[in-house]
Amino acid sequence: MKHICNVCGWIYNDESGCEVLDIPEGTKWEELDEDFQCPMCGVGKDEFSEI
Repeated sequence: MKHICNVCGWIYNDESGCEVLDIPEGTKWEELDEDFQCPMCGVGKDEFSEI
């Protein structure tokens, strides 16, 4: 599953995780901490949409 940042367009992909934030491959969106922030612009999970 993928989620896109509504502010800057950065995409979080469950399959690839996020190396910049040390989030391992296969980490589902629901498993991310509630204080997760976009690594590009800093907004929270509430500013993302499922794609």
